[in-house]
Order: sequence, then C-alpha cells, then structure tokens
Amino acid sequence: MKITDSIKYVGVNDHQVDLFEGQYAVPNGMAYNSYVILDDKIAVMDTVDANFTHEWLDHLQQVLNNRKPDYLIVQHMEPDHAANVANFLKVYPDTTVVANAKTFTMIKNFFDLDLDGQKLEVKNGGTLCLGSHNLTFVFAPMVHWPEVMVTYDSTDKVLFSADGFGKFGALDVDEDWDDEARRYFIGIVGKYGPQVQSLLKVAATLDIQVICPLHGPVLSQDLGHYISLYDKWSSYTPEEEGIVIAYTSVYGHTKKAVEILTDKLKSKGCPKVVVYDLARDDMSLALSDAFRYSKLVLATTTYNASVYPFMHDYLTRLAEHNFQNRTVGLIENGSWAPLAAKVMKELLSGCKKINWLDTTVKILSAVNQENMDQLEAMAAELCKEYIAQNDQLANKNDLTALFRIGYGLYVVTSNDGKKDNGLIVNTVTQLTDTPNRVAVNINKENYSHHIIKQTGVMNVNCLSVDAPFSVFQQFGFQTGRSVDKFAGQKICRSDNGLVFLDKYINAFMSLKVEQYVDLGTHGMFICQVTEARVMSDQDTMTYTYYQKHVKPQPETEGKKGFVCKVCGYIYEGDELPEDFICPLCKHGAIDFEPIG
Repeated sequence: MKITDSIKYVGVNDHQVDLFEGQYAVPNGMAYNSYVILDDKIAVMDTVDANFTHEWLDHLQQVLNNRKPDYLIVQHMEPDHAANVANFLKVYPDTTVVANAKTFTMIKNFFDLDLDGQKLEVKNGGTLCLGSHNLTFVFAPMVHWPEVMVTYDSTDKVLFSADGFGKFGALDVDEDWDDEARRYFIGIVGKYGPQVQSLLKVAATLDIQVICPLHGPVLSQDLGHYISLYDKWSSYTPEEEGIVIAYTSVYGHTKKAVEILTDKLKSKGCPKVVVYDLARDDMSLALSDAFRYSKLVLATTTYNASVYPFMHDYLTRLAEHNFQNRTVGLIENGSWAPLAAKVMKELLSGCKKINWLDTTVKILSAVNQENMDQLEAMAAELCKEYIAQNDQLANKNDLTALFRIGYGLYVVTSNDGKKDNGLIVNTVTQLTDTPNRVAVNINKENYSHHIIKQTGVMNVNCLSVDAPFSVFQQFGFQTGRSVDKFAGQKICRSDNGLVFLDKYINAFMSLKVEQYVDLGTHGMFICQVTEARVMSDQDTMTYTYYQKHVKPQPETEGKKGFVCKVCGYIYEGDELPEDFICPLCKHGAIDFEPIG
C-alpha cells in the first residue's frame, strides 16, 4: 500500500485473534501496521505480531526491492508491534536500531539482545535525517506504555502515531472508525487522558497531513474530526448528550425498573438512551458508551453484602479507566439489607467531578408505587435540560432563570441574517423585575455588537461550571465575522429564532433590546426578557472559577517572557511588542503579564 511516493505500508491483517489483549472481542480482527520510508537511507517503522513474521518479512522484502534497510525505528515495545525485532535483525543484521533509553531496556528484557555498536539512542525532540526525509521523535510516556514515542516526518508531513489514533478491526473489513476507535481508546488508553492531552498539544504545533497509527487505517482525510474526538476522549468530555443505563438483574425486578425508567426518559425528550445488561452484553461497549454519553444510571442487586459480580467488574473498570465528569444515578434492589447503592458509590469514590443525582431508587424485592414515584423523580432530574430544550415540554416563563445572573461568564448568541454567532461576555445585570429588564455590555469591536444593534435581539446563555475550556476557545478566541462558530454543532432555537446552547449552560434568556447606551469602548443593551428557561441546577461559571479551574495553567517553568492572562499563551522574549496580538485568543499586549 502506498502512503506517499516514498512511504509504503507493510503491515498485516489478523483474523485469527478473537480477544485482543485477552479481553476485547474483535470479531473483525486486528491490523498490525508497519511502514517503510524509502530515501537515501531506509527506515522501517516498527514490526508486527509474532504470528505474522514471515508474511511481514515478505511484504518488507517486496517493498525494499533488493535494498537493505538502514534503520529499524521502534516506537512501542508491546509485543503486537515489537515481537519481530530479533527476527528482523537476523535477516538484516547490519541495521541500526533507533529507540529511546526505556525502549532499549525493554528490548534487552524481551530478547536479551546485545545491540552495542548498532543502536542509536534518541532523546525527546531528537532528529534523524534520511536524506530528503527529516524525522523528529516526540516522547509520549504512558500513551500507553512508558517508553512510547511518536515520529513526525516534516517532509511528507506524516505523523507516525504509535497506538494513538488506532482502532480495533483488520484493514480488509469496512466498518465505522468512531465506534471501534472509541472502544479501543477507552479500553486501552483511556486511563491516561492527561498524557494524551499533552501529546495533542505538541501535535497542534505540527503541520500534519497524514496519520499512520500502529492499528487501524491510515488517516488522510478530515483529520480535524479524529483529533477532535481524541481531544474529547482524553479530556473526559462527553461526546454526546444521552443516558447509559447499565444493570444486572437476578429475577427480573431490577430489569423491570430499568424498562420503566427507559420509557420515562424517552417520553421526557432524552436524545439517546442506551441500555446494557452487564451479564450478557459486551462489557467493553458498556464501558466506552459510559464515556461517550453525558449521564449514567447504575442498577443492580445487593449480593453477598456487596453488588452483583458483573456490576462490580463494571464499576472497577470505570474507576480504573479514570471515569469522571459525568452525572450518575443509582437504582438498588435488596430483599432484606439493601447495600448496593452504598457500595456502588464507594467503588466510584475516587472518580473526579461526579454529579450524583439527588434521587436514588430503592427497591425492596419488587417494584411498588413508591418506586414508580422515585423513577419518575429520577427521570425528571435526568431530563431537566432536555425538557427545557424541547419546545413542547419546556416551561418558557421560568423567571428563576434571572437568579442565575451574577458576575459570571455568558455566551451571547445572535444571527446576522446568514449565520448564527456567539461571543463570551462577563457583564450581564438584572436592572428591574417589574418588568424584567436585563443589561448586557458588549465591546464595540466585537462583531456581535454590530449584529445586535442591527437586529435588536439576543440570547444570553448562562455558562455552568461544567463548561470546558473549548467553549471559551469556540466563542472567545475567534471572530464570527470570518468564522461560523456553530458549524457542525447541534442547533437548538428559542422562540425568537436564535440559538441557545444545548449543553454547558444552566439557563438562558431571550432578550429584546429596548434601549442602547453608548459607553465609549462598549455599548450597553437594555433589554426586555421575552423567554427564560432553566436547564440544570449546576452552579453558574464565575470569572474566578474560570481562572482557577477551567483555563489551562501555562507551563512557565524555565521560560522567560510574557504569558497571556486570557488563554495562557506564552511569548518568549525579553520584550513584548506593543502591537502584539495573541495567536490563540486574539487579545492584545495589554492582556499579557511578565512570567515570574
């Protein structure tokens, strides 16, 4: 397979394997990828699984066309990729092995090879020139072994990403990338989200046109889609709104409660309900969907003073894979001493940012009327924002939305007649309550100021504390004059036809401008509230909370220069030009401060 004119694929497909790593069902097999860079010097990128030695060497021989490789680059020592290092060196004994210090230690442990005189130990950021191709090595420890590194070819703009961007499935089978890549990522790499985030930051500085992983297809189209998913998975941000119900049931009573809850959730506008019987369904799918969707309900019986074994296994896997940043509800069943809810909560006690529902359903053997009421309350709590997003179900005159206004952070949405727009503001004030009037201050240089002066309408979305930094990047670090800030996003509209955010807000208000006050650099829009909906009970995002908990803390250690107070961008240098504009958030030099 041709990757570029000088980079060739020499990997193999495995349809013999039934369980990858002895636990993940792979009905469509696996691909073990290896590549060759043909230049003045020839580099082979990784080997393959031990069961495919001769097939791989045959592929390699065909591509080499009687030439001899100069380098074997070992990015990852897991045996499905490095099992043939010794076999390769038997066939090509004059090859230099390129790896880092930890990899060479593992090569010694696996193969007891003495590589003195034929090894090139690289450092993080080290380079290797093959002639036309210049390779840079970037260490990626714990993605997902400690020795892992990736390799960037600046000539063809190819990232050899090791296990990153891999998926289950052989290459001769056509299947959806997202689902199998998600299952692969959560199961194999999911625990190490912070490490993946660090790698993505490095990748963002590179011009990448092609991604060559060690599993799954070579990616060369719509790379933004794959990178965006990796960003969500590794930051533990819900990929979609929806509810997973994972349950075990012995005699059918807990299952009955799950069926009742499922019907109630669907009737209240929940966009997606996914149900898993943990005793029968694929555990890895149940695990990956818990990370895919925003909410999780756990339902099980008390068993041996703990929880049913399949639920115990599931909860252990969630905790081990760094489950966090989700809303979780509990349903327990017990005939004489119900303990399941307590045990489930304890098993997830180490998980971060879990929003536990106020409602817990406690079944004593069989579902009764009290349980029906509890299930109704649980469904209402789970679906509060879904109901508020639904034009038919929403309370559109919930003026307690005004209580969400404080010195917080908001997304103001508008429409210029061609596309929707939004920006971050931090000055929204309630002026009167009879009638309800709100003032919104917007910088005159912002495109939204121009739109709202023309149209006289806006929506104010009250950001909640679960809003990630990506929201501020989306609405604060780019201009709506040249960018469609809602491209590819789910669109919800209020009665005035404007967008309101489908997540990360606890309320929104539709406003009609009654008066405009010129404040010099800013304009104040004094508005009447025409619609108000409360989406959730999450706290409002304050500016202080954003600075302490949301905005990434810049890595300034050992650096000299200036740091942007808005986004954390670091300008290294003795002096910051007066006309400098931050390349990330577009704020000027006035918003920078000296490091240290």
